[in-house]
Amino acid sequence: MKGLLSRCRTLPVLATCSHQLSGCGPHRFYHRDSETGKRLVLSRMFQPQNLREDQVLSLEGRSGDLTCKSQRLMLQVGLIHPAGPGSYHLLPYTVRALEKLERLIDQEMQAIGGQKVNMPSLSPAELWRATSRWDLMGKELLRLRDRHGKEYCLGPTHEEAVTALVASQKTVSYKQLPFLLYQVTRKFRDEPRPRFGLLRGREFYMKDMYSFDASPEAARHTYGLVGKAYDSLFRRLGLQCVKVQADVGSIGGTASHEFQLPADIGEDRFAVCPGCGFSANMETLRMSQTDCPACRGPLTEARGIEVGHTFHLGTRYSSIFNAQFTDAQGKPCLAEMGCYGLGVTRILAAAIEVLSTEDCVRWPGLLAPYQVCLIPPKKGSKEEAASELAGHLYDLITETLPQLRGEVLLDDRTLRTIGNRLKDANKFGYPFVIIAGKRALEDPAHFEVWSQNTGEVVFLTREGVTEFLSQVRVV
Repeated sequence: MKGLLSRCRTLPVLATCSHQLSGCGPHRFYHRDSETGKRLVLSRMFQPQNLREDQVLSLEGRSGDLTCKSQRLMLQVGLIHPAGPGSYHLLPYTVRALEKLERLIDQEMQAIGGQKVNMPSLSPAELWRATSRWDLMGKELLRLRDRHGKEYCLGPTHEEAVTALVASQKTVSYKQLPFLLYQVTRKFRDEPRPRFGLLRGREFYMKDMYSFDASPEAARHTYGLVGKAYDSLFRRLGLQCVKVQADVGSIGGTASHEFQLPADIGEDRFAVCPGCGFSANMETLRMSQTDCPACRGPLTEARGIEVGHTFHLGTRYSSIFNAQFTDAQGKPCLAEMGCYGLGVTRILAAAIEVLSTEDCVRWPGLLAPYQVCLIPPKKGSKEEAASELAGHLYDLITETLPQLRGEVLLDDRTLRTIGNRLKDANKFGYPFVIIAGKRALEDPAHFEVWSQNTGEVVFLTREGVTEFLSQVRVV
């Protein structure tokens, strides 16, 4: 994008940058997109805003409950709204961002052979009792009984359910393996003290994948493939995650790795060796250990948010549920398993936590709910005649750049000044903001284009705008 800005500066249609805003405003705009003939306008969006700090605090009940930047910002601009302790309404902008994140996850999981399923949230108690996790998980499980007295939990994860599913298929051949079954669904955990907004709640979205292989060697190969897919996902999101050795915990297995996003508010502590690259959760090291177990060099400690976790399970679950396949000799064998989680809502909140300023939301480019916000002049201003040009530019962008259909939002609140709406656009974090100000009345018309993530501002003609935006990547 920086290269594109440099090229744009060489175009004859480009004028010098100006950080001063003119007061401007348009005619009435309609809610439509280029598919249906209606433009997408901000005034029709369901986006409750609580832009004052005291209003945000009142949403969570006590000031002490508002403990991190992402939580405060997401409440402030109306991305989420509290529904109960550790539970939130996910509002339209957040849903759009999560849908984009799920598409990215689908691409990465299906590229390594993942097949998407959807398992019930209600999980029978007998499955969990079979693995002893009904008691092991303790109060963390949200439990309930139906009218017949049958016990269930609202699944925090689905190892039992998916293994029972595969075990029910009695004719699986080694030629069919590996199976990589995954889902992106709501999960539930009875957190004793939910906090940090979407970073630690009682209800959340997670991607959980379960692999079934024909041998330990094949299972280790699959484990490596999923780890590389996670690396690719975080790289595409622009998040510098660290893969660290971790404890297997209540899920069990023989090996485990966490993907930690470094952050000051992170609840996990991990160590990294600058010399050899060794990294591990501090829980796996001796309490007083300060040297690297691999090279004996000094360890550097950091805090992080766990956004992903992988486990090599072996036959821990397949042996209990008798999840078998027939080998080349026709003999029944237990499947070697792995499980792989991504905290979907947590990734979004963690990204906002590390990328945003104290006052303004910033998104990974591919996850921004809308890529472009177009601001026409203020109604009754000297530049009001540019309103029609702003509408024409909206149509030009959505008609000539198909990838941006549904990605351009027109801020039609034209009783407000451009400066006021630009401040809002900055807070919402649209990657690109286009202003039809006084220079839109020039011949040819020039539009002020803000790149929010770099802070750069350029003036471009209609053709310059479309060339500039043609490089925007969407998912």
